[in-house]
Amino acid sequence: MKLLVYGAGVCGTLIAARMHEAGHDVSLLARGERLTALRQRGVLLAEEGDPTVRRIPVPVVEEPDGAYDLIAVIVRTHQVDEVLESLAGVRGDVLFMLNWAAGPAPLGAVIGYERVLLGFPAAGGTMDGDVVRYRKANAVTRRVAMPVGEPDGRGTPRLERIVDAFRAAGINAKAEPRMDAWLRTHAAFEVPLGQAVHTAGGPAALAESPDAVRAMLHLMRQNLAALRTPPVPRAFAALRVLPTVLLVAVLRRFLKSPTAVHSGLSNRSPATTAELDRLSEQLRSPAGADGPDAPGPAAGGAPPGDQGAERRAERQQFL
Repeated sequence: MKLLVYGAGVCGTLIAARMHEAGHDVSLLARGERLTALRQRGVLLAEEGDPTVRRIPVPVVEEPDGAYDLIAVIVRTHQVDEVLESLAGVRGDVLFMLNWAAGPAPLGAVIGYERVLLGFPAAGGTMDGDVVRYRKANAVTRRVAMPVGEPDGRGTPRLERIVDAFRAAGINAKAEPRMDAWLRTHAAFEVPLGQAVHTAGGPAALAESPDAVRAMLHLMRQNLAALRTPPVPRAFAALRVLPTVLLVAVLRRFLKSPTAVHSGLSNRSPATTAELDRLSEQLRSPAGADGPDAPGPAAGGAPPGDQGAERRAERQQFL
């Protein structure tokens, strides 16, 4: 498979490295300081808590070139418009693996609907300088598969090929027939979570305030109630029906866990704020809720932080 991974943050770097090691023709696209670092030192990986750093010789590019069997776009929500413009003339199917609650229509309108696939990366970790420190696998993370699907939910030969290629590279992928609903459900949960963590100063700090966790849960419930389809996975419906006291306890325990602390939740950059802002807008739109009169406050409101110069500068810094 000739693969372009568009976005060289934690998830993009990990997927590019694993696909490269599996023998695929992989290029990793980066910009700005990340591009400079990759050209100087290459892709650097280390398992969480392990001092050993591995260098993976993944080719790095600044712009897409020619044609690919698959282009995996792994960037932040607010960077998608810029990515779409750069891919309009590049041949190949495009798998958007990111936070997205606006549906496939705005993606297909630019690059062609027939090229679009949807997904979400399951890998986790943090950036330690130029080194990607990926999360150790455990009994829970091994059961979490990376969902990939066609916008209309069909099972197709290309979807089967993509899932098989990821699995052969050691990436636990699965075909998800309700990928659009999956992404909207995730955004309904992610926006209040991310905004609350940002306001508190980190996941562990948020866990210390039961009232803040309770307010976050309230917004999650509003978002889920406003979705035009049932939650996917269905387990998210538990956030609407289980007792508040139980859910607050579970959420506080999660926020204190290494999984939460050593994840993107601890990233307090302007890019994180800009992404939450865009996701919040998508959730309030008719595409993300049940019609044009869906409750506006459910998304959690605009996140704190700069909405101007810092946001524009961060457009060049991929996940």
